[in-house]
Amino acid sequence: MGRLSATSVKATKEPGRYGDGDGLYLVVTPSGSKSWVCRVQKNGKRRDIGLGSVKKVPLALARERAVKTRMQVEVGIDPVSERRKEAGIPTFREAVSLVFAENKASWKNQKHRAQWLSTLERYAFPIIGDLSISELDGHHARDVVAPIWLEKPETARRVRQRIGSVVDWAIGKGYRTLPLPLAAMDKSLPRIKAKPVHHAALPYAEVPQFLAYLKDGDSIGRLALSVLILTATRSGEVRGATWDEIDFENALWTIPAERMKAGREHVIPLSPPALALLQKAATYREARSPLVFPGQRGAKPLSDMTLTKICRDAKIEAVPHGFRSSFRDWVAEETTFDGDIAEMALAHAIGNKVEAAYRRGNLLEKRRVMMTSWGDYCSTQQPSRTL
Repeated sequence: MGRLSATSVKATKEPGRYGDGDGLYLVVTPSGSKSWVCRVQKNGKRRDIGLGSVKKVPLALARERAVKTRMQVEVGIDPVSERRKEAGIPTFREAVSLVFAENKASWKNQKHRAQWLSTLERYAFPIIGDLSISELDGHHARDVVAPIWLEKPETARRVRQRIGSVVDWAIGKGYRTLPLPLAAMDKSLPRIKAKPVHHAALPYAEVPQFLAYLKDGDSIGRLALSVLILTATRSGEVRGATWDEIDFENALWTIPAERMKAGREHVIPLSPPALALLQKAATYREARSPLVFPGQRGAKPLSDMTLTKICRDAKIEAVPHGFRSSFRDWVAEETTFDGDIAEMALAHAIGNKVEAAYRRGNLLEKRRVMMTSWGDYCSTQQPSRTL
């Protein structure tokens, strides 16, 4: 029989630890809360294992749990891990698998899907993979990202964000109550000086000459790059274009939401030069491919490297994505078009209130005027480039 009784447990108010015998203790905190712990020792290491609150666990049940806990420790079983399994709380590794399974269908980018899982497998699993998702704390996440924080800052930030997402999922599922203190964790790590990423762009004054150079050749790649320039679109948007997106009659190109970076449908008014290029591309059209700019195998689009190589062969200091900057600079320095309309032409977010105001007006026609002016500017007669 232990030294405590149900009456003494109820009557005890003074903060402290009160032994019942065989490693079972009643713990009273300064706030008055009471709980049970079982002190065990294995291989010279002492450990206190919580057995629950006095409100939910009476003395008799606490004694039963203490006996079970000591027996588990003696045979090499971790009582905490066993209890977690019984409660159905997943480890971080298991939680990652569940989050991935629930979300992979909504992640349209295959590369993102693969990287989301592989970065956690490589950097997080060796350190926190077997830790209960309910026990994960800020210092655990710090231990994961600290080794790569300076060496691979972008990867470290993504791993940090993905760990946070898994923890947020666990909160939603009821496996834990608090998020990770990521802001505090960041402050404990060395400060990283941000390195802005700029895509090499051709000065807009040189764009007409470059387009004339592209016109001198006859290839799907040159046509695609020319359309990219005249529509101020991204490489993937042009290379993935399909014929059912092109409305020749109304001179519109509608890119569906699933192909857009922002996840929203984007309608592009086609200037006469852009429309003429698409009509020329139609002469290359292959019956077996829905793509406007198919690659050599037809079933797949042109590679991004194809467009990059054209720029490289022309010996210009620019990449395909940089022509969006050329267009934006032209709008700012050579025209009176509203900057927000230019941002919308680039499919950038400009704020719901501003966008709503434009949508109440004749936004598409304003953009058509702007894109036609850009097309006219780019079609200015210039001597063609020679390599």
